[in-house]
Amino acid sequence: MTHHTSNYYLIGSTTWSPVPRIMPDTRPPRIPEELVLIAIASTVTALNPLDPHSLLTSFGTLGVFVVLFAETGLLIGFFLPGDSLLFTAGLLAATSSGSQLHLSIWAVLIAAAAGALLGAETGYLIGRKAGPALLDRPDRPRLQEATAHAAQVITRYGEGKAIVLARFIPVVRTVLNPLAGAIGVPTATFTFWQVIGGLGWSVGVTLAGFVLGSHVPNIDRYLLPIVAVVVVVSLAPIALEFRRSRRQSTT
Repeated sequence: MTHHTSNYYLIGSTTWSPVPRIMPDTRPPRIPEELVLIAIASTVTALNPLDPHSLLTSFGTLGVFVVLFAETGLLIGFFLPGDSLLFTAGLLAATSSGSQLHLSIWAVLIAAAAGALLGAETGYLIGRKAGPALLDRPDRPRLQEATAHAAQVITRYGEGKAIVLARFIPVVRTVLNPLAGAIGVPTATFTFWQVIGGLGWSVGVTLAGFVLGSHVPNIDRYLLPIVAVVVVVSLAPIALEFRRSRRQSTT
């Protein structure tokens, strides 16, 4: 009788027993909890919510949607860099696909438009439900100042023009949407003008960055000074309005 010894082994001199088969471990390797915590801490530490490049590096196109939604729809987002984020995203979309950070221009445009439009509509609905008390915050002087400025813009230019212009003024574009809801601007009127202003702002600023990046080689090397210029330009309307109000108060 022939014994096949490939699957059996001999115990003592006469007994044959099956060879135990060692099955491979197909479970995914377990990552130590310490490494997970370190990775999360590193990401949080590296993220600067005021730096457009940091936001885009960490979250990509999703960051464009989230920042614009928060800045235009939630009062806590008044400090977020909407203008510079849009312009920077447009610049990075113009870089080559082999660059360190490259974004799809179509994905950026869709995310920007969606964040700006949905955020503004959300802010309006919050203001409509909460009423004027939402913006009456003595503990937030900057917010109250922006609310007063937004009210002046509505009084001076009318509802439609004010809703469009507010898109291009930092902080004011955050408070005007809930203010419009709180003072009872009709929903159809607000939605019509906020769509026009939102698309003009989000798509226009993004395409401006994309066009500049398409005509300047290695534009990502000059990102910091370009973003600084965009920030200064975006703050210019606030500075001019402050100067105008100071002149009126002294006369």
